[in-house]
Amino acid sequence: MRTVGVEEEFLLVDARLDDSRPMAAEVLRLATPLVGAADGEEPHGSLVAELKEQQVEANTSPHDTITSLESELVSWRTRAASAAERAGAHLLASGTSPIPVEPLPVHTERYDRMARQFGIIAREHLTCACHVHVAVDSDEEAVGVLDRIRAWLPPLLALSANSPYWQGEDTDYASYRSRVMGRWPGAGPVDVLGSPAAYDRLVQSLIDTGVLLDEGMVYFDARRSAHHPTVEIRVPDVCLDVRDTALVAALCRALVETAAREWAEGVPPAEVPSTLIRFAGWRAARWGLEGDLLRPLTSRPQPAQDVIGALVDHLRPVLREVGDDALVDERIDHLFTVGNGATRQRTVRREGGGLGAVIAMLAKETVAAP
Repeated sequence: MRTVGVEEEFLLVDARLDDSRPMAAEVLRLATPLVGAADGEEPHGSLVAELKEQQVEANTSPHDTITSLESELVSWRTRAASAAERAGAHLLASGTSPIPVEPLPVHTERYDRMARQFGIIAREHLTCACHVHVAVDSDEEAVGVLDRIRAWLPPLLALSANSPYWQGEDTDYASYRSRVMGRWPGAGPVDVLGSPAAYDRLVQSLIDTGVLLDEGMVYFDARRSAHHPTVEIRVPDVCLDVRDTALVAALCRALVETAAREWAEGVPPAEVPSTLIRFAGWRAARWGLEGDLLRPLTSRPQPAQDVIGALVDHLRPVLREVGDDALVDERIDHLFTVGNGATRQRTVRREGGGLGAVIAMLAKETVAAP
């Protein structure tokens, strides 16, 4: 069984909702020592700073089961939220900030170079994603997987969409974070590559342009990790509900395993143009689960429930084999009943609570018990 690990990025919003100040360093200081995982053992992941002072990132260790992964996710959220509260802040699982905030950079040599190179893109950037790492056995398998999962990634964005507001304004998107991420030149889908050598040539050619600073700025929808023997799937927003993070992780693992089997059996990857995958990502970002999505492989509009159903059908044999099918079915049914994070944020505001109530809901649900 392939292991799976998750990186979750979180916002730090001043509890007074009227100030923007550096908080990440203080939250990380207060988060030490470790509080331990749900089973009483310390997690082996990490809580680290990110690009801006108003965010932190929790990284889990690799897990064999989605249940144990979810336990560690809960532990990191609880620990980070407790430290944020002591620092006078709320920890929010939201892809963007519902309220206006001035993004404050973390000053490292690399981040300062990014600011000089990319200007307002770097200055305005304050988003939170969920990145899923799934183990692979070789570089050859990794690229075989990447070639075969690319058209199936936009539905993951629709499920996780959790960023409807930008600087206090309703964007009309379910995932505006993904649109902000798309400003970076290294972001988005890539063509079928066929081999590790072709992947490496592409990455090196992008760096050789002088546009990207290094391989870390290759922000493909999915990429071969430069530091771990994994494929890293980068399209989801950070999920409001930790159980939805577990759902996304289960789907990502099944996607990688399904694609790896196709690669091993010599099944050719679908030659879906990257432009159509980009269009599918736009629909997923615009509507989430509340409008038509593009069906993978055919790129034709269909109701979101049908497209998500097609994804699950594609993965069903692996989901059943590893014992994740019941979890996936239950969580997807729940999402179509109560909505994803974007829907829930808008519901709170529409019911008259305003953006302050949205912040309160996010802070509560980020650490709600599964």
